[in-house]
Amino acid sequence: MKRIKYKKVRKVQPNYYEYTGVHKTDPVEMQLFVYDDAGYEEYKKVSLLRVKKEIEDELQTDDVKWFNIHGLHDVELIKHIGEMLAVEAFIISDILNVSRRSKMEELDQVLFFSIKSVLPGNDYDALAIEQISFLLKDNVLVSFQEKKSDFFTHIRERIKTHSGIVRKRKNDYLLYLLLEAVMENFYITIEFYEDQIEALLVEAKSSDKPDVLVRIEKNREHINFLKRAILPLRDALFNLKSEHHEDRYDGIEESNYGLFARLHQKSLEILEQIEYDMNTLDSASSFYFSSQSHRMNEIMKILTAVSVIFMPLTFIVGVYGMNFDIMPELRLKYGYFLVLAAMFLLVLGMIFFFKRKKWF
Repeated sequence: MKRIKYKKVRKVQPNYYEYTGVHKTDPVEMQLFVYDDAGYEEYKKVSLLRVKKEIEDELQTDDVKWFNIHGLHDVELIKHIGEMLAVEAFIISDILNVSRRSKMEELDQVLFFSIKSVLPGNDYDALAIEQISFLLKDNVLVSFQEKKSDFFTHIRERIKTHSGIVRKRKNDYLLYLLLEAVMENFYITIEFYEDQIEALLVEAKSSDKPDVLVRIEKNREHINFLKRAILPLRDALFNLKSEHHEDRYDGIEESNYGLFARLHQKSLEILEQIEYDMNTLDSASSFYFSSQSHRMNEIMKILTAVSVIFMPLTFIVGVYGMNFDIMPELRLKYGYFLVLAAMFLLVLGMIFFFKRKKWF
């Protein structure tokens, strides 16, 4: 499996930020969506000055403002956006460090989510992995996407067409929709690998090709990564729906906590499916090794039978290969044919005996 390698973050002075993913030359793109029950506006390729103005003005309106950012490689831009929202330095660092586990930080004024999106890659050996982070503060929601891939088109359409209740709710409901969309990628990925795993299970019972075991292990690595990605998210959602403490973020409406509890339930379902797939892969490995062992036993059984058959023949040939002067049967007219007949009958008798014992 081709592993994605991230740079190690060195220990540096406070407020030093470093992007740990693959550096790009493309400019970071920012989009802005402003909506409420009465209207909707969409702005593409928003400037940093526009972001600053919208954040400064957010207290004066009840509109929901969703900033969607594609690209994390512009460290200064990400830092400025974080500072505009007055978030802690470690939150900005977590946004830029794409090798971190999924997590949730629930502070008094800010809710931060970092989640891995996992989809099947173009190559059999690869997963399409992307870190997506969310900052929720007052009426503002900022989503940071590492890549230009987009899983939120259907949400934009719902906002644009006033479909459902999204424009009647605040940004905490929008966060729920975005998290749900990312979690749907886990279902897509699991379904993709389940088809391969079921095919491997069937193939492992009959095939002796070494690549079967290689593919089993590759699928195991992929499923293990899914498990490592969803476990911390499960814990984060559990904390969000259940904890009560002084620093609890108070921007989530009480009626929406049930929605995040639903996401937590989905994470449990994903983990159950992952465990099932891991057990199926274990079964495929067991079938493969059992099949190989049985095949080897059959080969050894045949080789042993052949060796046993030839042992008395070798003895007879050895006896008559001795160079003694006096061996009366050597002078018999049909001695040669008698020995061949005896050897032939001996072989037939041994084969009949083995067949009767069901040894082969």
